[in-house]
Amino acid sequence: MATPIISFQDYGFQYMAQAKPTLYNINLDIYPGEKVLIAGTSGSGKSTIGNCINGLIPFAYPGQKTGKLLVGGREPDKSSIFEMSHTVGTVLQDTDGQFIGLTVGEDIAFALENNCVPQDEMKEIVDRVAKLVDIDHHLQYAPHELSGGQKQRVSLAGVMVEDVKALLFDEPLANLDPAAGRTTIELIDTVHEQTGAAVIIIEHRLEDVLWRRMDRIVLMDEGRIIADVPVAKLLTGGELPAHGIREPLYLTALRYAGVEIDEQMHPEHVEKLLLTEEQKEKVRGWYRARETDRAREDRGQELLRVEHLDFGYSPETLTLQDVNFTVHRGEMVSIVGRNGAGKSTLAKLICGFERPLSGGIYMEGRNLSGDTIKERAAFIGYVMQNPNQMISKPMIWDEVELALVQSGMPKEERKARVEETLRICGLYPFRNWPVSALSFGQKKRVTIASILVQRPQIIILDEPTAGQDYRHYTEIMDFLKELNGQGYTILMITHDMHLMLEYTPRAIVFSEGRMLADTTAAKVLNDPELVRAANLKETSLYTLSLACGIDEPQKFTERFIAYEKEEGR
Repeated sequence: MATPIISFQDYGFQYMAQAKPTLYNINLDIYPGEKVLIAGTSGSGKSTIGNCINGLIPFAYPGQKTGKLLVGGREPDKSSIFEMSHTVGTVLQDTDGQFIGLTVGEDIAFALENNCVPQDEMKEIVDRVAKLVDIDHHLQYAPHELSGGQKQRVSLAGVMVEDVKALLFDEPLANLDPAAGRTTIELIDTVHEQTGAAVIIIEHRLEDVLWRRMDRIVLMDEGRIIADVPVAKLLTGGELPAHGIREPLYLTALRYAGVEIDEQMHPEHVEKLLLTEEQKEKVRGWYRARETDRAREDRGQELLRVEHLDFGYSPETLTLQDVNFTVHRGEMVSIVGRNGAGKSTLAKLICGFERPLSGGIYMEGRNLSGDTIKERAAFIGYVMQNPNQMISKPMIWDEVELALVQSGMPKEERKARVEETLRICGLYPFRNWPVSALSFGQKKRVTIASILVQRPQIIILDEPTAGQDYRHYTEIMDFLKELNGQGYTILMITHDMHLMLEYTPRAIVFSEGRMLADTTAAKVLNDPELVRAANLKETSLYTLSLACGIDEPQKFTERFIAYEKEEGR
């Protein structure tokens, strides 16, 4: 029998700053060539498992361990993080924090330079791995010039030059558009086939990861392994929703239609799903029984208007061209499209961080061209994609309270407002923690809380659920929905197609600086031409409906979302 490349044996771990352990009695073996998905909610311990595997524990995050861990046959605490890097290569969630070189080529070659590899051999290795991950045409680019998906490729190439035995991916899909996320999963699958390395993916976006085959899923909750089973077995049970992980949408739709899911159906992927004619008829029957589509609600008064907006970071190249749309008071709208389409740039223009070359931005009919950033902040709140770019205070409470202090709000009123917001954002237990002790996803919640606490008229959120598990995702989105119900207007830049479908009736679609569509969310994801142009991907409900002989996939999707809302799911 093969020897595991990674072996946890009754392993437990407690961080130095924590009052109780994060991991309890972990028994887990990962063998050479395996592909394993580690899933769980934020705080379940999955990232700590990753930190144990790559040596960040104990070298960067000290604490007390129990039991035993072997990585490549060695105990990490008796080795060094440098030696560990020869066995396990890690691609971080925040790829910007992993770059060292001034160019892509330099960054890929960094480990080789540390090992004093001769230059000719170094160039040969860099060229080989760059071609493998399809980044060889960008070796002279600076890392900051790349898209999110391209940055993932550079990070992957940088760890592959070591010929490692295991590759660890920490939430690789968090900041990617849907098509780029799919391409990343395909890339990981290709690298796995060509290198034979064990692949460990830490991610809660289950359906997206299962675009390619995984050998098994390790499900974690509250520091313990709840399940360690083949994918099909886990998908047929009810463990996922019970532990805060959303199951694939097509499986949820089948359950709504009364179809019993078993392993013989091959539930791992919608395109390989085996359904009998009787099961297909159940889906068609459920679809026919749903109410007819509801009429579109009347929009409220005009709140924000963008007219003939042009912008470029340099005069030669326009990032946005002739953008026109109107947002009405009380709307909840998604802004979607490929990485680099101009979505975040649009948000910066609305907030005043950048100035348009031509065109105008109007609030309640008033041109905002003369307003400063501070003046716009009184009625427009902006939550950036990268939380590290927003946080300025060392402590969580102080960060969330900062804007209220500057506004002159009385202390007791501030206290009540901050407590309420921290509870809604799932941060109240951490209110006295330093920000530095938080995960990326938890930092994201802090930045959302720091804006929500101000109660602006318009809230613009750039990827509000990136890095969030389904439980916290739902808490945040339900809170935003509640605010929207009170009259607040919400604009969300997102790569999460289910978020768009579930929470925003309307979607504005961008690609390469141009606005392609302004229509319903369901129509966006049931238009193959629009999906391709904007680097999105069809929802699995689209694929399921066609497989069951339903020739109106848009209506199927709309009725699925309406049913979920009616049932309070």
